[in-house]
Amino acid sequence: MSQFEFLFSLFTIVMGLSLVELLAGLGRALEFRLGGAARSEGFSFGWLTPLLAIFVILDLLSFWMFAWTVRELVVVSALSVVAIVAFSGAYYLAARLVFPSDPERFQDLDVHYHRVQRVVFVMLIAMLAMQWAFVLMQSQLRAMAASPVSLAMTLVLLALMIAAALVRNRNASIAILVALIARYLAIYVT
Repeated sequence: MSQFEFLFSLFTIVMGLSLVELLAGLGRALEFRLGGAARSEGFSFGWLTPLLAIFVILDLLSFWMFAWTVRELVVVSALSVVAIVAFSGAYYLAARLVFPSDPERFQDLDVHYHRVQRVVFVMLIAMLAMQWAFVLMQSQLRAMAASPVSLAMTLVLLALMIAAALVRNRNASIAILVALIARYLAIYVT
């Protein structure tokens, strides 16, 4: 077993649970919505929480791919194990907050979004900062990170996530989330 495989197994378990948490939350909300008029009367699924879930899934996948990209640079140490747990644990917590555990307590998922948006985006921004700290510590990655395209795409991501954390207007929030999703889709397609 390589050092990467040793660390990636821990990373994969927690990141996989994050993905499951997002899908389970969506499933709970859909189950509640489709559960009958008596249970879900007046329940609004909205746009914000599902868009946030899509963005967090895409963000999670980008970090998963990043881990594969840097596999040759991974070294097992106490610090790397702690960093993996902190990073993937923060992802799990962010994913856990996207959907309410009990949709019956929320008549409008957009209200839930506004309740958790700052915490989720601050966690995602912190993980982006951790990723960049790792990149800047690796001489093999610094040149790639310093490319104008890489810097521009990261700055766009950071600016949009900061805006998403702060904006409380529903329509502006939808536009920001769509822009965040479009940014990842553009990267994945090219």
